[in-house]
Amino acid sequence: MPSDGSRRGSDDMQSAGFGGLLRQHRREAGLSQEGLAERAGLSVDAIAALERGRRRAPRAHTLRLLADALRLEDPERAQLTAAARRDTESPRPPMRQPPAPPNNLIGRTTEMTATKRLLDQRLTRLLTLTGPGGVGKTRITAALANELTDSFQDGVCWVPLATLTDPAAVIPAVAASAGLHPMDGNRLAEEIAEQIGRSQMLLVFDNCSHVVAAVGQVCTALLENCPNLSILASSRELLRVPGESVYVVPALALPHDQDQIESSAAVRLFVERAVARGYDPDGELDQVARVVRRLEGMPLAIELAAARTNVMTIEELAAELETSFGILAGGSRTASPRQQSMRGAIEWSHDLLTPTEREVFARLSVFVGGWTLSAAATVMSGRASPGPQERAEALDLTGRLVDKSLIRVIRRRNVARYYMLAVIREFAADRLAADGVVEEAKQRHAQFYVTLAEESEGQLRGPNQEEWLERLDAELGNLRAAMAWSLRTSSVREALRLSGALWTFCYLRGHYAEGSQWLERALTLADNVPTSELDGLGPFCAKANLGAGMLAFLQCEYDAATTRLETALTQYKDLDDTAGTALVMQRLGGVARERGDYEAAEDLHCQSYDLYESLGDRSGMAWAHNYLGFVAWLRGDLDIGARRCQRARDSFRMLGDGEGLAWSLISLGTIAQYRGDLTGAEDLLQESLALSQRLGYREGVAWSLNQLGIIERRRGVTERAVHLLDESLAEHRDLGDRWRSASVLEELASVAQQRGRSEYAAFLLGAADGVREVIGAPIPEIEKPDYSSTRAAIEESLERRAFRTAWSAGRAAPLAAVADGYPPPGSASSPDHSGRL
Repeated sequence: MPSDGSRRGSDDMQSAGFGGLLRQHRREAGLSQEGLAERAGLSVDAIAALERGRRRAPRAHTLRLLADALRLEDPERAQLTAAARRDTESPRPPMRQPPAPPNNLIGRTTEMTATKRLLDQRLTRLLTLTGPGGVGKTRITAALANELTDSFQDGVCWVPLATLTDPAAVIPAVAASAGLHPMDGNRLAEEIAEQIGRSQMLLVFDNCSHVVAAVGQVCTALLENCPNLSILASSRELLRVPGESVYVVPALALPHDQDQIESSAAVRLFVERAVARGYDPDGELDQVARVVRRLEGMPLAIELAAARTNVMTIEELAAELETSFGILAGGSRTASPRQQSMRGAIEWSHDLLTPTEREVFARLSVFVGGWTLSAAATVMSGRASPGPQERAEALDLTGRLVDKSLIRVIRRRNVARYYMLAVIREFAADRLAADGVVEEAKQRHAQFYVTLAEESEGQLRGPNQEEWLERLDAELGNLRAAMAWSLRTSSVREALRLSGALWTFCYLRGHYAEGSQWLERALTLADNVPTSELDGLGPFCAKANLGAGMLAFLQCEYDAATTRLETALTQYKDLDDTAGTALVMQRLGGVARERGDYEAAEDLHCQSYDLYESLGDRSGMAWAHNYLGFVAWLRGDLDIGARRCQRARDSFRMLGDGEGLAWSLISLGTIAQYRGDLTGAEDLLQESLALSQRLGYREGVAWSLNQLGIIERRRGVTERAVHLLDESLAEHRDLGDRWRSASVLEELASVAQQRGRSEYAAFLLGAADGVREVIGAPIPEIEKPDYSSTRAAIEESLERRAFRTAWSAGRAAPLAAVADGYPPPGSASSPDHSGRL
């Protein structure tokens, strides 16, 4: 080896620290650390500690042994000694510490406990905190780093990356934060790894999203070479390196009911930040809850909203947020631009997307309340039935946006659904408008949901009913959006198909008024279209008329229902559609039944049964038996009703029809109740109530509560009866079922009379009479004896004038106000005038 220092007298060697200089001499001598240790008579650990800077003041004797072992000439010995002296006089800079928190961390106990456990117990060596911009990743990361200081004997090193613009600057940033002195520009990562060595430390990377690839490479290199090193990172995008554990930072807990408002973390954050701005929202927590719910618990959004309390009331703030998130700006002057507004936070993530990802991100904004992979594939590809290739592409792009925290995924009942936070969706919708493809995306969206609605029709009565009801519930926001687009753009075919396919769902879920509006508007569109353009729409028009008639019937609009149903009957007969004809007859039978024309109802249901029998339709035949049994017990033929309903119940059990089974159980329970078998009736009705509640079948719930209330009234348990009947009335009233509401009011009158509240009982009977007069429906025969008994008892206990006054007040009261009591607030208040049972 040359001894003139020609290869070792460079500027690099002159300025290098002792550890770097020793390492370079060793390499040039062709020695490993073990070889140098053996030649110098030192331990391998001593050599490693000197090279990595862990031991910074070698003794003179150690310097001589090393120089001899390396066979250095005098200039090189002097250079090595000078480097050791410089390192001794200039101690290594300390590691950069995590920043101190500017204020209290609110509502993150669960997150801190979970993440601290992962790192403290060494369950993972690389933990990435991820989530959308503004969810609080940096704040939690800093708090976690500060709490873990005592868990790592060699300390915690904070590496801020937010201000970096060049990925190549990541490794120098690590070195600077760790107080290390790497020498070889081509081997920076390896140099850092060698100097960290076996140190037990936590390296914290904050804000990795824009340099995520470079951070991933550094993490991989350091974890492979530093066995005691742990890494914590915050990033909107996953690092995607071996060994990475991911913790998705959730939004703050929202108040789901009135009792949770004060304890809600989201509310507490808003209040604290508003107070800091000089506004105390005490007494306005309901409006605060409204604000934080709209912001979906996003901490940055909440802080930005709270900052606006210096110029707005909280009610004004809540109202503004209902239409736009544009006011969420004006953050701290010292914060980065992406932390000064929610738009800036989202734009930062958007700018990191590829052109294809940006296009997909914008198109996905057409979904309301989430979507499935199949829906995304249709909107992305434009194909009604996307193939494997389109679905694979949709999955890949969706996965990329999930990894970048712009989309979240929830898994429920073995189905993955994706959604955007409302503030992110608004930004994406703006991008979609800027791209000029809003209508195209909405058309594809509507195309998918028309197909889904039509697919659901055949599943809403049968063993898959519960599954499909829940599926349509999850898609209700999208179905409404598709319907709105169809009506706004006068897309007659889509409007008829969608509204006609959804009427059964609207019936089962109690969306009577909304479903009626859809159907009537779709039919109006069809009426205004030239006949030449109606080609092929006949079946859809018939189905829409059927649905409109059924929903009008359920709201006791009997004339409108009859008109629509008779139109549908004519259309189905013209189409030679036997199944459709049978179903319309079944619905016309329902109208006749509620109007008290039992003979006509029975005749229509028998005709319906014959048609279903000719088709071999066991479900239709079961429903015909059920309705014939219903008519029978309403007119007082309990034995016939029981036989019919038992036969229907057995068929429904075999077919797996939950709605049908609930109805047959209600009928059988009611029959048992009128026969005096209260225990048997209660068992049947409790079964129907549980089934209806599980299905979300609101009409079944309302009827079951009604009949259970009658049972308790017959037993004399009036307090329980009032509770059940009140619940039933609320359900029937919300549904718009005035026929049944009148019957429940009459039962409440019976309870009021039993409790000595005769005036209130008269008021309720008057209210029921007013309802019946408006809808043109008499008291069912089976209910007349109880009604007559109640009325006679009331008239006997009241003077004629008092009875007529209370009766008239009830008839004049709107149904929605009847439950508020009698008399109205401000009237005389004798004990008997109390409006509460």
